[in-house]
Amino acid sequence: MPPQASLGDMRSHELLCQVKKFIPPLLERFHKGQQGRVAVIGGSEDYTGAPFFSANASALLGADLSHVICEPQAAQVIKTYSPNLMVHPYMRQTQHRDAGASNADQVVARVSGLLDRLHAIVVGPGLGRDELMQESAGKIISEARKRGMPIVVDADGLFLVQKKPEVVYGYEQAVLTPNVVEFGRLCKAKNIDPSAGDPTQVCQKLAEAFGGVTILQKGAKDYISNGNQTIVCDLPGGLKRSGGQGDTLTGTLVTFLAWKKAYEEKLWEHDNSLSSSELIALSAFGAAAITKTCSRLAFEKKGRALQASDLSCEVPVAFETLFGEDKEPKL
Repeated sequence: MPPQASLGDMRSHELLCQVKKFIPPLLERFHKGQQGRVAVIGGSEDYTGAPFFSANASALLGADLSHVICEPQAAQVIKTYSPNLMVHPYMRQTQHRDAGASNADQVVARVSGLLDRLHAIVVGPGLGRDELMQESAGKIISEARKRGMPIVVDADGLFLVQKKPEVVYGYEQAVLTPNVVEFGRLCKAKNIDPSAGDPTQVCQKLAEAFGGVTILQKGAKDYISNGNQTIVCDLPGGLKRSGGQGDTLTGTLVTFLAWKKAYEEKLWEHDNSLSSSELIALSAFGAAAITKTCSRLAFEKKGRALQASDLSCEVPVAFETLFGEDKEPKL
């Protein structure tokens, strides 16, 4: 039997078929939680939409349990958005310290118990740049690393990484999802010129500089690299660039990473042909494909009026379009 081609040599249709291999089937014998237990860590007094859109996208893609771990002021608001999400007011901004959470270690002590029950996390949506929030996020990432847990880092989580690259350096289960501005800042932190050379090579160089984390560089084309292998998602998206669309990406990505664990634990019969690094790359590709398809479908309906919430409505449609049972992916 000939060896499987490298992911870097595959086109979008072939990559979608590879992603489909590790999407868990819906079986009667599965119990609650096996299809994914995930959390979004972020949400502050000023930013409540981002963590909601991320956690909501994870649930709409198929995660069984979607949590938000946020500031109390954000928790009260997010709880009004949806009863489907579990919202935990464990984070603290500096001005909202209290006796039970006056420093980062106390915050992380409360979060750690929940981490033990999760498959994967997102750090960053709505986090803000408050010193205590940033310090707590860094310590939570360290706790997740101890557990070998996949971590998606976005938004102000990337600000933390920019300032303290060692937080994720060398952790191959981490996926960073920068937009063009954030990508430039990460490159600057590693003395890389983001405009020097082919985008594929620059993305690969940045991933190498971070010790093999996966970089998902968002743009008209999404470049995905772990420093050894690079793939490109070139599916068409919509033409409106409203804020919050990246939260659909992080939410769907964390669900794919939870499914990675289900695949590795062989919760259903499969050929076990995908390695851990391939599963991470394919998770990033799958999330990019879902998000671009959501953007395209929403833009066809809303045009210039498109908002982040419109992408959420398209997640189930995009999934069925790309990965529906017994169907070939529609590009």
